[in-house]
Amino acid sequence: MPFDSEEEVIRMANSVEYGLAATIWTENLNRAHRVAHRLESGIIWINTWLNRDLRTPFGGMKASGVGREGGFKALDFFHEDKNVCVELTT
Repeated sequence: MPFDSEEEVIRMANSVEYGLAATIWTENLNRAHRVAHRLESGIIWINTWLNRDLRTPFGGMKASGVGREGGFKALDFFHEDKNVCVELTT
């Protein structure tokens, strides 16, 4: 897909209501990381696709879902934090 600038690409990519995954294909790794940081997407692949370590969180942004699955983030779904404060008196 032809484009004139990084700004144009980021604006087009972020203009959609979904944000599950994105891919960036480039020989310039610095550019890839710079663009990835600005994309509104839950997972971003650089020069690959569907390559995922199952120990890492997976989930989308915007209309692509809420929360994360996989990795330690998945444990948050199964527990609720509780704070109990006790003052001991003698």
